[in-house]
Amino acid sequence: MAQKNFIGRRKTSTARLYIQPGSGNFIVNKKSLEDYFCTKAHQNVASLPLEVTESEEQFDIKVTVRGGGITGQSGAIQHALARALDDHNEEWHDVLKSNDLLTRDDRMVERKKYGQPGARKKFQFSKR
Repeated sequence: MAQKNFIGRRKTSTARLYIQPGSGNFIVNKKSLEDYFCTKAHQNVASLPLEVTESEEQFDIKVTVRGGGITGQSGAIQHALARALDDHNEEWHDVLKSNDLLTRDDRMVERKKYGQPGARKKFQFSKR
């Protein structure tokens, strides 16, 4: 399998993932996964498709991720990685699908409206 390019998105983050057979290296923006994501929770979110398919040591993964914060970026990496693994092995499709890893999480921040201090918050009403 040659090196392929996959895109994943979450909130305002976009991850471009390159995957090829290898020894399990996981590079995010020229840093290791542990150096880029300080918290174990974000590391687990990003590598969940590998754990579900039991293929942690089979692939070398290189990711370029841009935009958003670390939560959105880890979710974008998860989406791109799930797409890549689905493309590599069709037997993993049902496992990835049952864990909701192939569906893009389309929740976005609601925009602020004019005449209000925020998206939902209103200024205090004064009758007199």
